[in-house]
Amino acid sequence: MSIHGELPELAAAVLQPGFVGTTAPDWVRRWLGAGLGGVALFARNVESPGQVAALTAQLRAEHPDVIVAIDEEAGDVTRFESRLGSSRPGNLALGAIDDAGLTEAVARDLGRELADAGITLDYAPDADVNSNPKNPVIGVRAFGAEPHLVARHTAAFVRGLQESGVAGCAKHFPGHGDTAVDSHHDLPVIDRTAAELAACELVPFRAAIAAGARAVMTGHLLVPAFDTELPATLSPRILTGLLREEFGFDGLIVTDAIEMQGVRRRYGLEGAIVRALAAGADAVCVGGEHADEQIAIRLRDAIVAAVRSGELPEERLHDAVRRVRALGSWTTRVQTATGARAVADAAAGNEVAVLGSTVGFEAARRAVRVTVADGGPELPVTAVPHVVEFAPARNIAIGSETPWGVGEPLAELLPGTTSIRFSADDLESLADPAAPVLAGAGGRPLVLVVRDVHRHPWIAGTLSRVLAVRPDAIVVEMGIPVAVTGGVHIATHGATRALGRAAAELIAGLNVPAPQPIAA
Repeated sequence: MSIHGELPELAAAVLQPGFVGTTAPDWVRRWLGAGLGGVALFARNVESPGQVAALTAQLRAEHPDVIVAIDEEAGDVTRFESRLGSSRPGNLALGAIDDAGLTEAVARDLGRELADAGITLDYAPDADVNSNPKNPVIGVRAFGAEPHLVARHTAAFVRGLQESGVAGCAKHFPGHGDTAVDSHHDLPVIDRTAAELAACELVPFRAAIAAGARAVMTGHLLVPAFDTELPATLSPRILTGLLREEFGFDGLIVTDAIEMQGVRRRYGLEGAIVRALAAGADAVCVGGEHADEQIAIRLRDAIVAAVRSGELPEERLHDAVRRVRALGSWTTRVQTATGARAVADAAAGNEVAVLGSTVGFEAARRAVRVTVADGGPELPVTAVPHVVEFAPARNIAIGSETPWGVGEPLAELLPGTTSIRFSADDLESLADPAAPVLAGAGGRPLVLVVRDVHRHPWIAGTLSRVLAVRPDAIVVEMGIPVAVTGGVHIATHGATRALGRAAAELIAGLNVPAPQPIAA
């Protein structure tokens, strides 16, 4: 397909809109026939692998090289397995194991699964260095807090994912790790010098590019060392000067969701998309919140108007379209060669068994770390336990639909296990928040499940009160393990289904063979 065409067709080519439903809406199919370059799938679009294969077949019938993107980090952020939770451990757990061959194997396994369902672009891996433990949006999504560890696992993930023809997308350039602000809600400022950024945040992105990453996602971040006025997504100095010219990246630059307040609040949807393309972005993700044809029309028309007014050079739009179409043709070529495209076509509409990555569950068992206090109880427990899960508010990236915890898998292993979950609303107003936590336990083993206890004073305060009464309690930290508390402390390094199962196995004493390293 030529990069030339009518302006509306070219403008549509750079959009990656979301939509509602588990089949392709009429408007999306019409747009694909009129130049739309790609779509973004979310949890609302996923019921089963067979259903996704049928959906992507509908899309390919209109545009064989369509980019079908999904935000599947295979960790706490999962769209493909959002109904059950990820059967893989996630980035922080893989970083804790620090076996790059294992990370590559997990990503390869993920790539095959996505490709077999017709997905061609994964908004992963997260290449951020989570150097600020109070970060409200990255946390366990990062491989860790040390740049070179993050770099080697980012590169390994990219290599594994792309073997199946699913393009990897390192995010959020130039690095979202050192912030206490969520760019979904406001504009974070990364207040580091250029030298500090080069030694930390930028290291994993260089590694991703060296590993052949086909895409990089921008972050809605103000980085004064490079641009004192414009967020990275809208900054020519960062996207063209740094990423294209200095780093030599020639793949697809895709924006983080353009409706996020980090850019939308000041520039509006239309202003943000035009500035992003002018700065050097090639594709625009939209539709997590706004998933209808009217938004797509507004954005397409804004691009057309900007070209006609001279605000967006036409050659810049042509360049963006060229990269969109190049990525689409690469995924078609590789997925055809591997046989994944034939699998996706054959799987369309067929029921597929519940997802469950063997590699992922084995990796999860290797990620769990146990610390026993002096005089603390031994594992496994010798009686049926009571589980209390503390549920902090989840950020938009993780979403609210994905189940997590230890209570359910532990009840499967030890019938009779009881569990209860508390939120801040349940406990913060109580004079003694420990009372309802202790009420269900009696003399039974008590398992306290938390996520990022260091970021949530209501959890930390309640936990302190409970442990004063029950110092023998088992604490399972499913976020970043900043503090070690309890008679036994189990750090899972994430809250995926696989990690919840791994923690439950330890508590129950299930006879699980010692996992062996997995060859790349």
